[in-house]
Amino acid sequence: MCGIVGIIGKENATEILIQGLEKLEYRGYDSAGIFVSRDDKQEYLVKSLGRIADLKKQITPEVQGTIGIGHTRWATHGKPSEGNAHPHTSNNRQFILVHNGVIENFEEIKEEFLKNFQFEGDTDTEIVVNLIQHFAQTGMTTKVAMKKALTVIRGSYAFALIDKNDPTTIYVAKNKSPLLIGLGDDFNVICSDAMAMLNQTNHFVEIADGELVTVQADKINIEDEKGNSIYRESYEAQLDLSDIEKGTYPYYMLKEIDDQPTVMRRIIQEYTNAVGTTVIDEQIIRKITASDRIYIIACGTSYHAGWVGKAIIEKMTTIPVEVHLSSEFGYNMPLLSENPFFIFLSQSGETADSRQVLVQTNALGLPSLTVTNGSGSTLSREADYTLLLHAGPEIAVASTKAYTAQIAVLALLAKAVGDEKGNQVSIDFNVAHELSVIAAVMETIIDEKMVISQLVEKYLTDTRNAFYIGRGVDYYVSMEAALKLKEISYIQAEGFAAGELKHGTIALIEEGTPVFGVITDKKTAAHTRGNLKEVESRGANNFVIALASLAKETDQLVLPDVHPLLTPLVSILPTQLIAYFATLQRGYDVDKPRNLAKSVTVE
Repeated sequence: MCGIVGIIGKENATEILIQGLEKLEYRGYDSAGIFVSRDDKQEYLVKSLGRIADLKKQITPEVQGTIGIGHTRWATHGKPSEGNAHPHTSNNRQFILVHNGVIENFEEIKEEFLKNFQFEGDTDTEIVVNLIQHFAQTGMTTKVAMKKALTVIRGSYAFALIDKNDPTTIYVAKNKSPLLIGLGDDFNVICSDAMAMLNQTNHFVEIADGELVTVQADKINIEDEKGNSIYRESYEAQLDLSDIEKGTYPYYMLKEIDDQPTVMRRIIQEYTNAVGTTVIDEQIIRKITASDRIYIIACGTSYHAGWVGKAIIEKMTTIPVEVHLSSEFGYNMPLLSENPFFIFLSQSGETADSRQVLVQTNALGLPSLTVTNGSGSTLSREADYTLLLHAGPEIAVASTKAYTAQIAVLALLAKAVGDEKGNQVSIDFNVAHELSVIAAVMETIIDEKMVISQLVEKYLTDTRNAFYIGRGVDYYVSMEAALKLKEISYIQAEGFAAGELKHGTIALIEEGTPVFGVITDKKTAAHTRGNLKEVESRGANNFVIALASLAKETDQLVLPDVHPLLTPLVSILPTQLIAYFATLQRGYDVDKPRNLAKSVTVE
């Protein structure tokens, strides 16, 4: 959620840190800061509430250095303020620390070790930097003091520490929170996300939980918890700087909505051969085929994609599928089947709630697959297998192309397993062809932006709340559509199973309440229309999104027909644009909704 950058060995540390923080803005934050120093021990600490632009205004020309760390903060302990912004300084001003994560035992640490310390803010990070000072004052070196602190701390963290008395080293450690070392020529960098430092290097070294790394301009040294040195090969980040630029688009979200046809075609290229046969690692197929139940573990948008995936997988493979929220499953694990297979869905591959489930399933020796956009991410590294989304970087907080990419990859996976099992439904399903059709239909829908914008102005301009309803996969789409609307436009939106309205929810319908009905399933279309009549008779302002074969003349949006198993890939697109235009028309920042972060790296 927060973002860390650091650099050692370059003259223009300030500029590089600011550029890195700007690349991490998509993750979400409420304050930011940098610390830089020079060989002559001239040092500067600059912090600001708000955006990186606000921080830049406070940086004067003399704020320069050859070593530095920077941070964007998403508040967990203490309200957003300049005092609570990172970097944090120890009482004796010797140590400077930035931190992502949450320290669970900060109160116990404060009581046991820091009774006589003064604190300027309310963060758990300030307690950690003073804990390091406490141990250093007993005669320990900085590295030993930090290592000792790590044995006391419980929780998630990514740390970057500078000792002002030794401006040749940055001390780095992590547990559950992502952090990478980037390798340069006579310089090295630190970052939460490779995108932050791609303009400096594309060679990165991963850090494992519990390791301590000393980063200097010409070398790095990784040590395990016992102090043993570890050599680890670097990897080359497969990202292009042009992929993370908006180009001519006003917002990343609009660009990413428009990316979706291209993403569908890229997925086809990656996972099918020249004759359209699905090509997926045979070990994955064998493991899933041998399982008696599939457990999909995810959060937020990925959780909604998991429900659509469940419908497709069960239809094509006849293997039962359960979909679970990561944050619930990890602490309330249900009785498992005898031979389960776990699929973890995550855009970033760094979702903390999902990772804590993966840690448990790994401990039980259960097979796992991560479906993610994040190559080299924690969930990818720690699962047995990975299928990449190949969607390109997703920057906007509101996920769009990752959702459709997850469904497409799960459909290809289901096809491969179904074919292996000899299921006729799967054999008859030409998924490569159908996804090609989907890509063309997506382009048709995207071309209707102005129509959708005008409809949004009519239905959502003054509303306080709204509802999406549907049945089956249309209900799953309704959940995701409502999430998109509420998270960026702040309209109180909910997605409901249409048949459940009369069991209590219809009490929320008032005169003029917008109700969006999604109709793509022939079996349930008439029932959903009946539910729409029920809410209309109670004053609802209905808005129908329907496939052409199921549409009526009075429907507001009519979508081209596609294969029944893949309708969510097209019915979700207008709802993404509805959320986009509702937010734009209300004057909010589409890409950076309040209180939210892109990569949720704390539980």
